[in-house]
Amino acid sequence: MAPSSTALATKPHSGSPYQLDPAQALRAAKALTAHIKSSESAKAAQSTKKNLLEEDSSDEENAADGQVPIWLVVTTKKHVADKKRLKPAKIALPHPLSLPAQKLCLITADPQRSYKDLIEESAFPHELRERIGRVIGISKLKTKYKTYEARRQLYAEYDIFLADDRIITFLPNVLGKVFYKSTAKRPVPVNLMGNEKVPKDAEGKKPKKPTEDKSSSIVGSPAVVAKDIQKALDSALVHLSPTTTTSIRIAHAGFEPKKIAENLEAVVSGLTTQEKLIPKGWRNIRSIHIKGPETTALPIWLADELWVDEQDVLDEKHVPVDKSERLKITEGEQGKKRKSLEGAKEETANKPAKKTKKEKAQGDDLSKEIALRKERLKKQKAAARAET
Repeated sequence: MAPSSTALATKPHSGSPYQLDPAQALRAAKALTAHIKSSESAKAAQSTKKNLLEEDSSDEENAADGQVPIWLVVTTKKHVADKKRLKPAKIALPHPLSLPAQKLCLITADPQRSYKDLIEESAFPHELRERIGRVIGISKLKTKYKTYEARRQLYAEYDIFLADDRIITFLPNVLGKVFYKSTAKRPVPVNLMGNEKVPKDAEGKKPKKPTEDKSSSIVGSPAVVAKDIQKALDSALVHLSPTTTTSIRIAHAGFEPKKIAENLEAVVSGLTTQEKLIPKGWRNIRSIHIKGPETTALPIWLADELWVDEQDVLDEKHVPVDKSERLKITEGEQGKKRKSLEGAKEETANKPAKKTKKEKAQGDDLSKEIALRKERLKKQKAAARAET
């Protein structure tokens, strides 16, 4: 009897390869959550004592409330970005990751008093105001949190950090590797100016703002700012870099498998429809997996083609070379090598050996001695002739 085999990833019923199968996503979510729960229970049964030698960084990838995150791993055929982007893209989730009990820290541009007054206004939602535990300007952040230990204390004090999108590019130098060595609590950019749509006049021009109202140019209205903050809290963050693998936090292990699958579908839809995230969309995606921090990645979608465009495929097909031709080529190359080696040996044999300095000096002395002997013999012969 032949062994039964199960497919790791199945194609949708419609037949089109460029779409996600909801049933496959739900199966993967169920299997992953079951594995995470079983592994956690096994760890708890093995040891109830805390390992003091375990690094604190192992918990940084987990959520602030202790829940295990679930990651969506997207592998592309080509790089999705030419450089590392500090401003992550946002994709709305049907089931947000943030919890009402999580405390927020808002990092603003100067002056910070304008944003504190904004939050204290009655038009700002009360529930969101209660969650914001601190509002700090960037200048105060630079002066007060210079040391590594001070940054660690700030990191541990709050669950989520929000920052004005106008200063988000300066924060890596201000906060350092405490915040930027992982994406767990990396500041999320928000728009504190509001970007309100100003109605145009009858001539189609926007009215000019009064010059005396300087605060309105840097601070938006409470309702619009609160809406943008809530949007950031309810979205999945996509950190793009020049690589072919992108990991996105989409859920927690405590979520129901159905909610995990719905979040997964929403993120994949956002990635494939927005050209600025993944160029060419589905054509550029090679595989989609789902995984936990310490689990194996479960495949959800796999591409049939390894190229993006038809131009990437060569027109001429690859023709395999016969073994006999390969032997002829190798024998011919070996014969050429042998001939070249034999010719080099003959050239070295025909060439006279080079004399050393010592041998040259000895030869010069011998020639001088021979010349002296010849002169002596000539003198002796001349003397004998004179006597006779």
